Amino acid sequence: MLETIKKASKEPEIRGKFWFTMLMLLIYRFGNNIPLPFIDQNALKDAYSSVEGTLVDYLNMLTGGGLSTLSVFALGVQPYITSSIVMQLLTVVIPRLEELTREGEQGRKQIQKYTRYVTIVLAIFQAIAVTNGLYGAALSNATTFQKIAMNVILIGGTMFVTWMGETITEKGLGNGTSLLIFMGIIASFPKTLKKWTSQVHYGLVGYLPIIIMAILVVLIVIAVVLISEGERKIPIQYAKRVVGRKMYGGQSTHIPVKVNMGGVMPIVFASAVLAIPSTISLFFGKGGKSGITNFFQNTTGGFILYLIIQSALILIFAYFYNQIQFNTVEYAKQLQQNGGFIPGIRPGKPTSDYLAKVATKITFIGSIALALLTIIPAIASKLLGLTLSFGGSSVIIVVGVIIETIKQIEAMMTMKQYKGFLNR
Repeated sequence: MLETIKKASKEPEIRGKFWFTMLMLLIYRFGNNIPLPFIDQNALKDAYSSVEGTLVDYLNMLTGGGLSTLSVFALGVQPYITSSIVMQLLTVVIPRLEELTREGEQGRKQIQKYTRYVTIVLAIFQAIAVTNGLYGAALSNATTFQKIAMNVILIGGTMFVTWMGETITEKGLGNGTSLLIFMGIIASFPKTLKKWTSQVHYGLVGYLPIIIMAILVVLIVIAVVLISEGERKIPIQYAKRVVGRKMYGGQSTHIPVKVNMGGVMPIVFASAVLAIPSTISLFFGKGGKSGITNFFQNTTGGFILYLIIQSALILIFAYFYNQIQFNTVEYAKQLQQNGGFIPGIRPGKPTSDYLAKVATKITFIGSIALALLTIIPAIASKLLGLTLSFGGSSVIIVVGVIIETIKQIEAMMTMKQYKGFLNR
């Protein structure tokens, strides 16, 4: 990995993409430290301290701390992620959207446009939820004009962040949305370490729980790497055919079926769905302390139910991404057209069914592994008495984003090698 990064740093194109990505991420962090106008910071701090420790903390982490300071990027990419979930679910339900997914780049751009429209609607909802719900008491002295101005800035900030995510994906390195979430999570690490230090200082916990948690995080990192690299190789044999005096085919290859096809997106989507109750409670002025959130946060049964729901959502979204990324019917059709076949499996529908069966089994293993890696740190933090603001899901997101970005760099380096070979 280090060797790949070293070689990539010598390529002007990759180096340019890297610095562009870093510039976008720095702008994002800078925007997270610019508070909205017309705000009493002391009243704001008091308002957030009343909901600290609830599920609102998770929303704050995804925004890189922008929600606690009510920055111009306070909503982060949350509306965009939720919008993407809605659009992908509608793709299955609405035939016209399903047709657009098959129209290639043009169809993708159209769906992307619809996603932005839904993002604006959700951003309006969340902006009102934050200004009138979470910080309603702190902003009680603000005029109607001032509140409208705050909401407009929040919505504009969200759309700007959305643009940054899309631009990073297009012109930079890695997935832009994932990288912005990555930055938000990284920004929360010092806060977590500070809490741990404070707990040790006041004698609330000893050093042993911290050591155990640190070891657990390291093991999770190793497990995520193994899952990301794991794959099932399905053997493919191409039939021999004679064209003129030359013989073609006869070679063997394989189809790699990844254990974790969706990468970090199933966890990101599951986290976004779980954040919906908190957002709704904010809209109704309950500051993240609704009956549902209190049940999840403060009761053993609620905590267990929360973990079960989270695991189920990861499983659902993992299978959903499997259906999107691994089109078994298309694979079977291409193999048949090119004279390829799986040994022992008839071409056509039997091949498609076999690929679907293998992919389902592999995805099940991968999704269960992701779910376990997500809930184990949460259970450990409860048992050890440690505050773990970033949770197991965040650790997986951080490691997953790094792996995906490095793989993209490796792919770009491979393309460079091919270009060099062709230009000789």
